[in-house]
Amino acid sequence: MIMERNQIISWLKEIFEEIIDEGPVLLSDETTAEDVDGWDSLTNIQLVVSIEKHFNIRFTSEEIIVWKNVGEMIDCIISRKEN
Repeated sequence: MIMERNQIISWLKEIFEEIIDEGPVLLSDETTAEDVDGWDSLTNIQLVVSIEKHFNIRFTSEEIIVWKNVGEMIDCIISRKEN
């Protein structure tokens, strides 16, 4: 089953809002940590752990390090779920 990007963004939005707890978060493929108040290195770790739990996947540190934005995170989620 191929996951839809819109559905993944919706799930990520819920995860981001729960972890960061700063109110509504606007996410798109181009969103970076600089665009989201409260998204720092510590919350990034919490986000990755929550995303891994939600999607029942594991990222490598190499994958996480190269993400430049939410779109690359989504690409990685889709890749993991399809394999």
